[in-house]
Amino acid sequence: MKQLSVVFFGIFFFCVNLYASEIENIINHFKKIENISFSFKQNINEKIEKGNCVVEYPKKIYCLYDNFNKKLLVSNGKDLVIKNQQIDQYYIYPIEKTALNLILDKDFLISKIEKANMDLVDNKLYRFRFEENEHTINIFFDRKTLNLIGWQNIDIYQNLVITYLFDIKINSQLEKDQFKLPSIN
Repeated sequence: MKQLSVVFFGIFFFCVNLYASEIENIINHFKKIENISFSFKQNINEKIEKGNCVVEYPKKIYCLYDNFNKKLLVSNGKDLVIKNQQIDQYYIYPIEKTALNLILDKDFLISKIEKANMDLVDNKLYRFRFEENEHTINIFFDRKTLNLIGWQNIDIYQNLVITYLFDIKINSQLEKDQFKLPSIN
């Protein structure tokens, strides 16, 4: 019985050290990222949307949705604009009122990753779950590449939003005015 206890504790400490090492690897990889470009697939209450985005840390994002409305989502780090380009309709939000305020803040995410529990999901991805200012957020990283590959949150309308990233490019050359908010008529 004593040998079984020693084996159990040995396996337990090995797993804890392995996870701590993986968390450190994820953080070190993430720290090197200044911007990320990707295609995405987003599920909002069972409605699927697709498109392409560019994120520049901290808190800047430009997304063009591949849908009938050609929805555009842009944040300059302070404000978030969602524009339906088909009918020229705008919605403007202070970014701090949205979960993107947290998701697009690399330093904030790293601080949360350092403290959060990590789960291995389907032996393919790592998940970190945390709560902040009434937002519950799950952040996902690929187990092999350690790249950020998605997030799950509740949006300002209380919809469950699941965003999956693919065709990821890191630290690309960005356009000068990439995150300029569209003019409001």
